Amino acid sequence: MGEIKEPLPVKLIVSAFAGGEALLTEARARLVAEFGPIDYESALLPFDHTDYYTPEFGPGLVRRIWAFEELIEQGKLAVIKRRTNDIEMEWATEGRRRVNLDPGFVSYSKMVLATTKNHAHRIYIGDGIYAEVTLHFRDGTFRSWPWTYPDYASPTYLEIFNQIRALYTAQMKAKQSMTKSQ
Repeated sequence: MGEIKEPLPVKLIVSAFAGGEALLTEARARLVAEFGPIDYESALLPFDHTDYYTPEFGPGLVRRIWAFEELIEQGKLAVIKRRTNDIEMEWATEGRRRVNLDPGFVSYSKMVLATTKNHAHRIYIGDGIYAEVTLHFRDGTFRSWPWTYPDYASPTYLEIFNQIRALYTAQMKAKQSMTKSQ
């Protein structure tokens, strides 16, 4: 029988898209107020791998991916997703969202996204929320799965998550050094 252990903390990320950079700037400020300082911000990315969201958001969507300085417990992902959903609806106009906020986390071995949509490759984590291992880390880089959305499988996004993982790795090493010195 395996020994039960608490999982390591992970690096919170939020992938956000909207109809313009100004809305993302507003979302960034709100997320910092909710989750603390950001220590990684991607370049402004075109959201052009699908037109699924065009009826709700309109054309010309752009995305940013943020990582937060404070590490979180993995078990808090469902609560965080519920909170980001609430924020989306606070900004909605006539029932249509203006900003989409998709939280997740990066760990040593994977990048996970939270969702309200069930599917064969998603696990229910409580409170109406599912989790998907969107990327896995192997042979020195993140890699996609057959179900990974095309944008997340692209070289640009893989590099973003490799950079976030490097930040996470440095944080965990610093945390371990502090623990050993105490």
